[in-house]
Amino acid sequence: MTGFASGQQAVATAPTEGAPWKGAAPRIAVELRSVNSRFLDLSFRLPDELRAHEPALRELLTRQLKRGKVELRAYVEGRDEGALADPPPRVLQRMASLQDQVMAWLPDVRPLSVADVLRLSGGGQSNTAEGLGDTLLALAQQVLTDFMAARAREGVRLTELLLARLTELRRLAAEAQPLVPQVVQAQKERFLTRWNEALAGADAKVTPEAGQERALAEATAFAIRIDVAEELGRLAAHLDEIESVLKKGGDIGKRLDFLIQELHREANTLGSKSAALEMRRISVDMKVLIEQMREQVQNIE
Repeated sequence: MTGFASGQQAVATAPTEGAPWKGAAPRIAVELRSVNSRFLDLSFRLPDELRAHEPALRELLTRQLKRGKVELRAYVEGRDEGALADPPPRVLQRMASLQDQVMAWLPDVRPLSVADVLRLSGGGQSNTAEGLGDTLLALAQQVLTDFMAARAREGVRLTELLLARLTELRRLAAEAQPLVPQVVQAQKERFLTRWNEALAGADAKVTPEAGQERALAEATAFAIRIDVAEELGRLAAHLDEIESVLKKGGDIGKRLDFLIQELHREANTLGSKSAALEMRRISVDMKVLIEQMREQVQNIE
């Protein structure tokens, strides 16, 4: 099902150790979009500092989404890459203590450089990473809520479109219904005419009883081949079921997929068994409508 939502939120400062960022706090931006797919296919585009939160984001999405090719993209905006955060004093104290212990045992070891301290302390970003994660998950939930609302609005529109197609299919079925006995009678008369012509030119060795028996067998087989009343009955039942499913709502996508396949099978059989051009036209019109419904059903969860 197609959909799109996005949002931005400033990263909260850490409650201790002062502000974790030099200058203005950065903002996290999240975009969520999806296109049609029969199954749920999730993909994530995250920067390195947000990569660790992918499992939590995946769990968040799978709780509410069932179908669609879904992409979540997140990035950090407004961050001054040249500004470094101050390492927390408690971290510096711990590193100094560890350095003294190591150098007591290994006096020839090189002391820590500034680059070593920043790398080992993460530049004071332990609180920052926590702030990024909390902000990211809260923002992702907000964007997902907007995303679901957008898809719900699209679902209402798709339901109206599908119900309109159902009305058209019922109209075509109503046109086909009175044609069934007419087609059977017309083909019966044509069959009898050709059969009598064949008997008139047949060898005299063919007895009337044998000819009558063969005629009955052929007429029965022919009537079965061209009678589409059963297909029209099943098609009407499928239309009623689709309408019921649409009005019920919920996770209906896969059930609609199956019902659309059944509709197409009945419409195809209707055309292949029909001996009249008008019935075949109705079958073609039905298949066009059903194919339009199939494309839209891919959008529904």
